[in-house]
Amino acid sequence: MKKAAIVILNYNGRQILPAFLPSVQQHSRFDRWVIDNASTDDSLDFLRSDFPGVQLIPLQSNFGYAGGYNRGLEELKGKYEYFILLNSDVEVTADWDAAMINWLEEHPDYAALQPKILSWQDRQSFDYAGAGGGYLDSLAYPYCRGRIWDTLEHDRGQYDDSVDVDWASGACLVTRAEDFFDQGGFDAQFFAHMEEIDLCWRWRRSGRKIGYLGAVTVFHQGGATLGRPSPHKLYLNIRNNLYMIYKNVAGWRFFGIIVAKTFMEGAAAMGYLIKGNRDFALSIGRAYKDFLSQTNLFERPKKKSLPGRGTTGPVRFIFWNYIILRKRTFDRL
Repeated sequence: MKKAAIVILNYNGRQILPAFLPSVQQHSRFDRWVIDNASTDDSLDFLRSDFPGVQLIPLQSNFGYAGGYNRGLEELKGKYEYFILLNSDVEVTADWDAAMINWLEEHPDYAALQPKILSWQDRQSFDYAGAGGGYLDSLAYPYCRGRIWDTLEHDRGQYDDSVDVDWASGACLVTRAEDFFDQGGFDAQFFAHMEEIDLCWRWRRSGRKIGYLGAVTVFHQGGATLGRPSPHKLYLNIRNNLYMIYKNVAGWRFFGIIVAKTFMEGAAAMGYLIKGNRDFALSIGRAYKDFLSQTNLFERPKKKSLPGRGTTGPVRFIFWNYIILRKRTFDRL
């Protein structure tokens, strides 16, 4: 069995692959694979001609982030000890892959690890997706060191440490193959967005840890598949967040979270309507409608499990801190 595979998921990435894949070729030690989600552009022809060293797994349909990775990694099962999942719009740096694999080898109680993720467009700022490590508040709203909702911090070396986190970003996530398959991989019902947070939550519920390694930096473009902001992205984030809570929180705690979120996100929908953003308001309503009609697809947890359990997230209610107390950076929480 080989040590590790770098696995990139591609869908119609012909325009971005030439910008980001060269850094992966230049700075990576381990095998490179591309899972193609039935692209309709000439991505595969381009990869075959310009990057013959990259091995390909073509899929017959677009299964989204979750389903695409599940199907592609199944093809690599038993061949590699570690998987390094990397977005197609990420620029990597020297020795990035070896450093993260070495860290996981030295910390066998961790299931996954992410590096420091900075913005590709503004290389002095943190990126939206993962930043300096991700947490969940008590209502299961995700936030990061370096990024709270839409507020991004500048990188001053403040998160160059190694810490436990609630979740590692799917933009660049390293995991043991054994841990990935033990949990059944990503939940394909999510399609895209928050599937990595759900998987990390399931890992933590099983007793495993999630890590952040600030000594390694990558640069993420972001929004390559769904732009920010996007009504469809809002729909997926809200629906999948509800899926995640349903799967990971038991008892009256689940009921309390859903009531609070319904009130807050209902108010957000009204705000969108007042501002004339009807598509965004409808996305919130559709997310709740689809969640309520699809709960039969998921298994409920047998034991109580709270967001952030066993980690060092500093706040219970990120909404209160961000909107009411106006604490917009991690060091103020």
